[in-house]
Amino acid sequence: MSKAATYIVVSPVRNEEKHLPLTISSMVAQTIRPVQWIIVNDGSTDQTGRIAEEAARTYSWIKVVNRSDRGYRKAGGGVIDTFYEGFVLMEGGSWEYVVKLDGDLSFDANYFEECFEHFDKNGRLGIAGGTICNLVNGSVEVESKIDPKFHVRGATKIYRRDCWQEIGGLIHAPGWDTLDEVKANMLGWNTCTFSDINVIHHRPAGAAYGAWNDRVKGGMGCYIAGYHPLFMLIKSIKRMAQKPYFIGGCGFMFGFVKGYVSRVPQIDDKALIRYFRQQQMNRLFFRKSLWS
Repeated sequence: MSKAATYIVVSPVRNEEKHLPLTISSMVAQTIRPVQWIIVNDGSTDQTGRIAEEAARTYSWIKVVNRSDRGYRKAGGGVIDTFYEGFVLMEGGSWEYVVKLDGDLSFDANYFEECFEHFDKNGRLGIAGGTICNLVNGSVEVESKIDPKFHVRGATKIYRRDCWQEIGGLIHAPGWDTLDEVKANMLGWNTCTFSDINVIHHRPAGAAYGAWNDRVKGGMGCYIAGYHPLFMLIKSIKRMAQKPYFIGGCGFMFGFVKGYVSRVPQIDDKALIRYFRQQQMNRLFFRKSLWS
């Protein structure tokens, strides 16, 4: 059994009235509860704010922040802007882990206890989280079977404090949930998804944007993250053979090229881009890499 780790959770949420009660129930049931859970309501137009406020009145360790409605979902950077609005309100300085957790998840009562057991076993594990799954006709299915083993899905990410401080937190742009892991690995940390711990995602990835827009957003994120063009071309071609067929790969490449055409700024970390591109070339030429 893991020691009682001290952790703080920040949840950016928007229009999650259907799913947030499931996340609240899961958090309340945890065998190791967080020191604080900050739910940031990002201008929801449904009952999300009311549901969060009711939970905060019942549990002293839950805090709610309400943002005004910007009128639309802001891909990538919006969720990080919302996350940081909660992060700056964290109380106390003794936390060991900070968690970015979406408001459309449910998980077992020992979810965090089991995650922290893995962290206890590996002192260089900097970022990790459970396997994101969907309920399909009553069965649990892994949401994405193509993620590299170093990748942790943005819906549930646990950061060890030392790692968080070394990577400098999260970038305010699409691609943030890959760059944090790449930078952590560049600095000597390990990152991974726990294959033995599941999390149920009740709104599948990209459902809020639609298939095409979600892939374009992903391609733009890859451009901002500094992906090597050759690696991106091969990645897009492979995506054409996966659902949604053809449109997925085309959307990816369209978003990537759009970044160049529109002269969207890439991340201001040339060392990180060089490292990432070298890892991608290593991957293409079957050398040791992040994918190994």
